[in-house]
Amino acid sequence: MWNDSRTLNLLANTLYLLAALALGLAALLWMAQRPVFALKGIVVEADNAELQHVTTASVRATIEGRLTGNFFTADLEQVRQVLETVPWVRHASIRRQWPNALRVTVEEHRVLGLWNENRLLNTYGESFTANLGEAEEDGALPVFGGPPGSEKLVAQRYAELIRWFAPIKVDPSRVLLTQRYAWQVELSTGLTIDLGRDPTSVGGTDPASLESRVQRFVQAAPVIDSRIGKTIHADLRYPNGFAITTAKPAPAPKAAPGTKKPASTPKTTQKKP
Repeated sequence: MWNDSRTLNLLANTLYLLAALALGLAALLWMAQRPVFALKGIVVEADNAELQHVTTASVRATIEGRLTGNFFTADLEQVRQVLETVPWVRHASIRRQWPNALRVTVEEHRVLGLWNENRLLNTYGESFTANLGEAEEDGALPVFGGPPGSEKLVAQRYAELIRWFAPIKVDPSRVLLTQRYAWQVELSTGLTIDLGRDPTSVGGTDPASLESRVQRFVQAAPVIDSRIGKTIHADLRYPNGFAITTAKPAPAPKAAPGTKKPASTPKTTQKKP
């Protein structure tokens, strides 16, 4: 082999190449450790809308002391996971910005309402923890409740209820799903409604879906209010009708001395189509 010039030249060229690669790698490593590449800036921007609750200061405070490495060596996946623990951050994406900064794109939670008293529900049907006072700055929020894992179902039902009650121009202000998966609703007028369990989702035999029960009540509501009085509670769990409780009527004028009139009480009526 030592007498073969071609083999010796190939071996020499290979050694030269390896040496050049080693020197190049060493130079790159040396350059990567220069102070100019130490992370000094974090730029925070919104994903698709103006940020309302997440600030650059809150992002910096969260990752301060937990961010290791420099522009080249920082673990962006670890940074993302840390940032998604910041209140109001639903999703974060990170990219490097030459030569010593990180650009953080944040998607905030958009609040749909309160969830189980001490949490919030977003428009994706996900519950999260944040300052409730900040969430209520723009006004009262609808209230939701349900068993663990039912958030998406409740959010979907809320959207359906808005559509179902639109003909009588009222909105649900409270939507609760019980442990038995029965629905209870309170409207913006104060009317409370028992919808019962959805027979289409729990394998029941009642042919009336929740939507058909609500439609039956909505169609009758104007007549009930005009002829019977303001409804304060409705039970729609009947297969062919519903029961209502109306408000106590206003006190009648005082009777003449010596006469008696029985006291009025709230009355319950069962309505059939």
